[in-house]
Amino acid sequence: MLSAMEVETYIRHGLACDYVQVRGDDGQHFEAVIVSQQFAGRNMVQQHQLVYQALGDRMREEIHALSMRTFTPEAWQQYQAS
Repeated sequence: MLSAMEVETYIRHGLACDYVQVRGDDGQHFEAVIVSQQFAGRNMVQQHQLVYQALGDRMREEIHALSMRTFTPEAWQQYQAS
């Protein structure tokens, strides 16, 4: 089973991120907030696909569910200000 810290590390290694926070305590279900400039100009599905690519086979084999909120750095600043 994976820890939230491991999932966070895998995301950081596979995707250039300004901020990543992953929560989850059962080893299979996780929630993540991910901020990356690589999300700029991409819709939400494309952003999530980038995260899935960063996690690779772990999404099929080890992670049962990943709920995520993805932001560009600019959108993250606006979100935090609201």
